[in-house]
Amino acid sequence: NSFLNHTAYLSCYFPNSQKTDIKDLRVFWQKGAVEVVHEVYYGQEIHDNLSPKYINRTKMDMDKWTLQLLNAGIVDEGLYKCIIQHRDKGSPKVIHTSECLLRIIANYSQPEIAWLHTGKLKPNKYLNLSCSSSGGYPEPKQMTWLISHENRTYRIMRHMNVSQDAVTKLYNVTSRLNIPVPTNTLTNISCLLHLGEQLGSLVSVPLGI
Repeated sequence: NSFLNHTAYLSCYFPNSQKTDIKDLRVFWQKGAVEVVHEVYYGQEIHDNLSPKYINRTKMDMDKWTLQLLNAGIVDEGLYKCIIQHRDKGSPKVIHTSECLLRIIANYSQPEIAWLHTGKLKPNKYLNLSCSSSGGYPEPKQMTWLISHENRTYRIMRHMNVSQDAVTKLYNVTSRLNIPVPTNTLTNISCLLHLGEQLGSLVSVPLGI
C-alpha cells in the first residue's frame, strides 16, 4: 500500500542477491503485459524502452533491490512484475521473477454532520441530518449512524451515496438520517465511516441534541 502522491516501494529481493554483481544482470519491471516501468541493463539504468508515464518517476535502489515509484497516483494501482536475467555464456537466462501488487490510499476528510432543515426542533417532528466525507480512496465500505442516550448506543445503517471524481478518481460519500426528534433526554449523534479492514474507521464530531 502507498499513500496518494507519495513514493511507492516495490521490492524485488531474491536469495543470493547480495552475492550477485548488478553488472552481470538485466533487471526490468513491467506493469501488465506491455508497460515497461524501469530497466537496469548490466548496471546502467536505461530509459529507451520505458512507457511515457514512468519517465523520470522511477529509481532503483540497487542495495535493497527495491524500485521507488515517485508521486504514486491512482492510475498506478495494479500488479507489477520484476524480472531478473543473468548474463550467462552469451544468452541471458532468467534467474528470478516476482510480483508486487500496488494499492493506493488517499485519506478521507473527517465525516461532518449537517442539518438539513431550518427552524426549531419540535417534539413529534423528524430530525433530518446528513453526514459527508470527501477526497478519499479506495471506496469505503459503509457509513453507520450512532445514536447515544442514557448510556445506550444504537447503530443505524442508512444508504451511502458514493460519487467519484472523473479526473482525480477520489470518492465523496454522503449518508442521510431521518428519525423522530429525541425527547426528554440528551442525545448524541455521530456518524462513522468504515474504510475497510486494514484502514479502520473515521468518526464525526458528535452532535448533541
